[in-house]
Parts: sequence; C-alpha cells; structure tokens
Amino acid sequence: MSATPSISSAPWPSPTRAWVLVALLMVAYTSSFIDRQIMSLLVEPIRADLGISDTEFSLLAGLAFSIFYSVMGLPLGWVADRWSRRMLIVVGMISWSIMTALCGLATGFLGLFLARIGVGIGEAALSPAAYSLISDYFPPERRARAISAYAMGPYLGSGLALIIGGQVIELAEGMGEVAVPGVGVLAPWQLVFLVVGLPGVLIALLFLLVREPERRGLAPRGSDLSLPAFIGGRRTLFMLLFLGFSVFGIAGISYLVWIPAVFMRVHGWTASDIGLAYGAILLLTSVPGVFVGGWISDRLTTRGRVDAPITVAAMVMFALVPLVLVTPLHPDPTTALTLLAVTSFGFGMLNGLPGTALQSVVPNQLRGQIIAAYFLIGTMMSLGSGPTLVAWVSDHLLGGPMQIGVSLATVGAVATLASATMLWVSRTGFREAVEVARQWR
Repeated sequence: MSATPSISSAPWPSPTRAWVLVALLMVAYTSSFIDRQIMSLLVEPIRADLGISDTEFSLLAGLAFSIFYSVMGLPLGWVADRWSRRMLIVVGMISWSIMTALCGLATGFLGLFLARIGVGIGEAALSPAAYSLISDYFPPERRARAISAYAMGPYLGSGLALIIGGQVIELAEGMGEVAVPGVGVLAPWQLVFLVVGLPGVLIALLFLLVREPERRGLAPRGSDLSLPAFIGGRRTLFMLLFLGFSVFGIAGISYLVWIPAVFMRVHGWTASDIGLAYGAILLLTSVPGVFVGGWISDRLTTRGRVDAPITVAAMVMFALVPLVLVTPLHPDPTTALTLLAVTSFGFGMLNGLPGTALQSVVPNQLRGQIIAAYFLIGTMMSLGSGPTLVAWVSDHLLGGPMQIGVSLATVGAVATLASATMLWVSRTGFREAVEVARQWR
C-alpha cells in the first residue's frame, strides 16, 4: 500500500518554492541554535566572572531559556494555527536576536538569567509556525525529508557556534576587555553574545518574501478541535510519543552542553580545540544524519510503512545506548572523539522524526499547537532538566566537576534506553491514528 495523497484538490506549491521556504527556515533555526549553543563554550569565563557553580551555570544554559520557551510555545502555537505564520516568525526572530545581544550586557547572574528568558520567549515562535508551514508545502510522502532538512538547524547552529564561537572566544580573549561605544567596557564573553545575536534581525526580514500556503488536512467543521480534547482521545499514544522523544532529549541536550566540559576537564583541551573538533563533528555527521533519518522514513512511508518515523526512531535509539554510555568515559581523547562522531550521526538521524510523526496524526487546525505542546514537555525535560541533572549527579553524587563524564554517560544511556522502549510500544496506536488522519481534507 502506497502513501495516500492529500484529499485537497488544490495543487501543492512548486518544489522550488517549497525548498526555498525550507532553506529559509533552516537558516532561522540555525541562527537560534547558535544563540543557544554558544554558552557551552563560555562556561569557564562566565563562571569565573559571575562566581557561579556548574549547577548555577546549567540554570542559565537550560532552565532560564527553557521555562519560557516551553510555556510561551502554547499560545504562540495557537497564533500559528490562526494567523500569518511568516509574520509570527519575523516578530519572534527579531525578539530573540535582540535578547541574545542583551545577554552580552549582563553584569550579574540575575541579568543574564532574565536575558536568557527573553531569548526563550522569542524562539518559542519559530517551530510551531515552521512545522505547520512545511506540512502545507509538502505532501506526506515527501514531508519527512523537508522536516528533517529544517531540523538540521540545531546541528548546523551548534556546529557553527562551536567552530566560529571557539575562534571568536580565542580572539576576544587575546584582545582582553573591549570598550564598545555607547555600551562600556565588555569582557570577551560579553562581546561574543553581541557578535552572534544581532545578525538574526537581518535574517528575519527575509521571511517577508515567503507566501502563506493553503491550509491542508483540515478536520471537518463541528469537530472538537480543542487540543486537550484531541490529545485526550488518544492519551496513551500521545503520552508515549511525547515522553519517548522528550526523555531522549535529555541525552541529546546534555551532550551538547557538557561534552565540551568533558574534553576540557578530563583531556585538557582548550575551548578553541574542542569547539573546532566538536563543531566539525556536528556539521559532518549530525547534519547528514538528520537528512538520512528523514530519507529512510520517507522511503518506508512510500512503501506502506505508516509507522515509519516511529520505527526508525526506536531502532536508532536502541543502537545508540552503548555509544552514549562509552563515549564520555573513554580515556583516549582520539578514540572518544571518533565515538562522539558516530554517536552524533545517530543523534542527527532522530532530529526530524518527532515533528514528522506528530504532523501525521493531527488536523491542520492543531498542527502549531501540537508542536508547541511537544516542545513544552520536551524542552522542560531535556533542556530544562537534562543539563542540570547531569551537573547535580556530578556535583552531589560523584564527587565534583571532574566526574562530569561519568554523570553524562549514566544519565544519557538510561534516558536513551527508556525512550526507545516507549516509542517501540507506541507503534500500533500510531498506525491507527495515521489511518484516521488520512480522511481529513
């Protein structure tokens, strides 16, 4: 049985227009992750200047951003389902870019914490609007590749942040404190935030060229289209999907935040060294991994496997468990870096599959909101608790900062195994939900 085309009689947007949209969205997503990931290279200077612990730094890297990113996603998802999605992206991107620059003006823990909250609020607008737009530009049998291309953004952004950010940090540290006209004297880490934040304003203006497509996959009028009612009708399925992908996020985000610290503390690498190496790994393995995961899912969907995104995700996660466990523990840095490359490819394969799966089982009227609900749970669990959990285990159970690798390995492996199991169990319910969704126009 092949994938069923949309019931709507209107032609789909041209492939050229569709892929231009994806390219713009990927650039926006990349920019957002540059703003997020740069903090992992600034851990030592921020800790030194502000006099904070690993746990307090993890609150800046995780909770300060994630709590409002998650909570604001729901109302912004509601807006995305009813208003211009391109204008929502423009407003959100300008907001988070300015707030990132303001991180560079913070002089204390509280100021930086509040600026990170502002970054989270702005970035909450992007993904609900992006996933909804992509689903109206691409038919189901080509959607996983498009969503996966968009989902390359986190790894492109993280990789560029590590490569470029590491070099910018090294350059800024060589310059020492810098006097910025109208701002004052800034430490090197503060200057980095200004450099990476402001270009996003220019990128945002490109979305004024994007057209709003016809909305497809609309449930019949009169249907109960409140998000709680819809999720409640398949509560077991959505619980398994949300938790399966979100718990895995604990491993993925914790790696992005703490792997640089593992190499700096355990192997004696500099921020510039690990930034260049890890950034190259993310660009050369995670980025193609994202597309490979989407390509495999689309191929299986075309051949009649309607549960393709769930099956692919679960199998990749099972394969990742030993790699996640061993990589931070290996005593040889060269071998550890090789293992990190393989692990990062697997992480990448999974990045586009949650959005693909969720867009397959909800009507158009809820597509922005379902992504926002997933990000609410996923971000609070992964970004909000993952880095802090790893830091807490290291600080309080394992003896301090030098045990960060042991903590990362333990937390990551347990989270990955639990996630794979939940997604494997969800496959039957997912197949049933897809068959229902195929009847919507």
